[in-house]
Amino acid sequence: MVAIKLSWVEGADTAIALPSYESEGAAGADVRANFVDCQGITLEPGARALIPTGLRMEIPQGFEVQVRPRSGLALKYGITLVNSPGTIDSDYRGELGVIVMNAGDAPFVVEHGARIAQLVVAPVVQADFFQSDGLSETARGSSGFGSTGVG
Repeated sequence: MVAIKLSWVEGADTAIALPSYESEGAAGADVRANFVDCQGITLEPGARALIPTGLRMEIPQGFEVQVRPRSGLALKYGITLVNSPGTIDSDYRGELGVIVMNAGDAPFVVEHGARIAQLVVAPVVQADFFQSDGLSETARGSSGFGSTGVG
């Protein structure tokens, strides 16, 4: 288990629950909307908004927190995250905001305290990028998008 320190931003509603795993086997901890005025917002179809969580976090070096959509919101209402998965780097100390988009066909209300996304803690491996005059050959080669077929 990885310990992640959390702190509230000024003006946050501290009665809102901290991120939590909603089942024993959950990979993601649900995070909630935390509006300073305690009022939600309505997202029209096609609209997107930065939803505040009221939280800052201290992620240990060597880890990241990925922000992912909640599958129930995606299936039922078309609510997704524009940059999924979003990455929170270990050296970021600002407020966690979630970029939510309504890909559905009806307005959607993001209520104060609603579970809007899930947070997945993951290890980070940094690479040593370097220029080379050539790359090794593979059976796939340079075949790209759709090159492995359908079905």
